[in-house]
Amino acid sequence: MDFAFSTEDDQFRIEVRDWLKREIPKRWYELRPGESEESEEIWRLVREFDRQLAAKGWYAPLYPRDYGGMAATAMQAYILAEEKALLGAPAKLSEAIGVQFVGPTIMRYGNQEQKERYVKGIGHAEIIFCLGYSEPQAGSDLGAVQTRALEEEDSFVINGQKIFTTFAHYADYCWLLARSDPDVTKHKGLSLFVVDMKTPGITVRPLINILGSHSFNEVFFDNVRISRGSLVGEKNRGWEYLMTALTYERSVPSWPATMISILQELVRYVKETPTQNGVLADDPYVQQKLAEMATDVAVSRLLNLRIVDMESRGMIPTYEVSVAFVFGMEVARRFAKKAGEILGLYGQLAKGTRWTPLGGTVQTMWLETIAAGVGGGSAEIQRTIIAVLGLGLPRAT
Repeated sequence: MDFAFSTEDDQFRIEVRDWLKREIPKRWYELRPGESEESEEIWRLVREFDRQLAAKGWYAPLYPRDYGGMAATAMQAYILAEEKALLGAPAKLSEAIGVQFVGPTIMRYGNQEQKERYVKGIGHAEIIFCLGYSEPQAGSDLGAVQTRALEEEDSFVINGQKIFTTFAHYADYCWLLARSDPDVTKHKGLSLFVVDMKTPGITVRPLINILGSHSFNEVFFDNVRISRGSLVGEKNRGWEYLMTALTYERSVPSWPATMISILQELVRYVKETPTQNGVLADDPYVQQKLAEMATDVAVSRLLNLRIVDMESRGMIPTYEVSVAFVFGMEVARRFAKKAGEILGLYGQLAKGTRWTPLGGTVQTMWLETIAAGVGGGSAEIQRTIIAVLGLGLPRAT
């Protein structure tokens, strides 16, 4: 593996950094929203910034130019994601859902009409997708999905319920996993659909998250009739397509960069915070915690660069993505816990009070990491992938 950046990559990083410093709205830094925090103002800022990125081909950089991207290399896409996270650019999971999960899967398995309509719409930051995966009775086992898609003449009729559907109240379309054949084994009777969220029969109800924000929803499908053209790829091959989409989903290069940004703020804080014997940075306990956090983040970044390196050489990462995902998830939890210990009782204060250190970033991060072991596949599922595909062990029964 060679993680050295080329001269062209370094120049691209400078171009991206300069542009971001000019274009990130000051208001965004005043709000400092966490990943799961939502409001009309936050959403408006994110969507305006998405469209600015799309105008440069930077919203979906890996997409072909005809689809709104810049046909970037894997390393250029990584640099973009890293710089955006380092500078705290406006971003939401909506970008990853459309650009990283849905678009590549449609490009690989969808028909030309779907590519022209949906991939172009995503690449130009014109449409938003939500993920219709989780169900109340299925948990992380997507093979247990019960939402039905029954074929009737030239249509499919959808009935069922999805839960924890992020951005369903903003989304234009749902990337829906549904059971299209109930009479075969559970993994062979699933199909993927693109469902217009304005279709009659769809009801969206809010679920308030641990931060008191509305990002999750319940979505009910009551005799929702969609055309056959909504089916992605072939009927009953949804599980195969889903595995492709999940591989894209579990690669999260922005995690280490976000932690690097917080770590830099934390280092400034301990250097400037007085104690009885000097400043907080003089405390060996604080020094030890910061060193552990920096080491964790560096390893997490290397694991993500390993994936970029494989993609740059035309390889398709499988268990390597799960390794980076599980390690990054656990690092984020340890990072938030140690940062909270360094900040002491003040670190538990929510943003908006005069005594809250670092604008409440650490408190928000700690609350968000509680759910980090569920989204994108539980840690148990990730470890099974590592055991089976990485270590060659037999699948557990």
